[in-house]
Amino acid sequence: MPEQPESVATVVVATVTNLGIAAAKAVAGVLGGSSAMLSEAAHSVADTVTEVLLLTALKRSARPADEAHPLGYGPERWIWALLASIATFAGGAVFAVYDGIHTLVHGEDPGNPTLSYVVLAVAAVLEGWSLLVAWRQVRGEAERMRAPLGLYVKHTPDTAVKAVLLENAAALIGLALAAGGLLGAQLTGSGVYDGVASLLIGLLLVWVAWELGRSNAQYLIGRPLPATMRDEVREELLSVLHIEAVLELTTLVQGPDEVLIAAKVDFHDLASARQVETACEVAEEQLRERFPAIRRVYLDPTPTPS
Repeated sequence: MPEQPESVATVVVATVTNLGIAAAKAVAGVLGGSSAMLSEAAHSVADTVTEVLLLTALKRSARPADEAHPLGYGPERWIWALLASIATFAGGAVFAVYDGIHTLVHGEDPGNPTLSYVVLAVAAVLEGWSLLVAWRQVRGEAERMRAPLGLYVKHTPDTAVKAVLLENAAALIGLALAAGGLLGAQLTGSGVYDGVASLLIGLLLVWVAWELGRSNAQYLIGRPLPATMRDEVREELLSVLHIEAVLELTTLVQGPDEVLIAAKVDFHDLASARQVETACEVAEEQLRERFPAIRRVYLDPTPTPS
């Protein structure tokens, strides 16, 4: 499976962005004494680690098929992406929840939030840019796959880009929460608002980690094409001359551009062996033209049970 340049570029943009943001947030959090800012720094560090793992996933899953792995290394991306979701949980969510609870229990003296506001504003611009890059790629891939945008985001096998999309969206929400916590602490002089913001950031990261972990686990177990696309595959097969019925259809997503189709097909009883062979070739060509991600098509001539 060829490495996807767009996916790599999207993840690289997010990695560089988060690395710089993490350092700025940490400095602002320490100097300003803000729990929410330190949680946001942990958030960005977790995102950076996540994206390094995603780059590893993209690189290793791009290796071509060989004798030991005849179907390729595509599913390896989901293993690394699953580890990335664990990093998000352990590196960001746990720290943010702990820091928020600690602040609520023990309290803290709000410091000068000026630097934190500046960092949050710059971070919002950078995170917004990274989110836009990911969003444009997702929208382009949905159009190429001829799938509704919402359905594609929900079911996309390119979990690396989905991770960047969710993490950047969560980052913008986290920035808004951190700003709210800083403003509340500034107006009231109480660190409670800052602690609550930190806790909410942690809970947000728990959800992101869960969503990404669930998506990758489903593909590792083995996930088919969405039902609407399976119906279209069946429709395409039935449009081929000499194919009378599709008795059983199995689809397996092996990567963003790697789908396997296997079907038990009933051919016309009077079709010759040559016509059956031609029908199989035509079916494969039509399926690949309609769905570019389809790489392997296996048709098993099977009579309809009487």
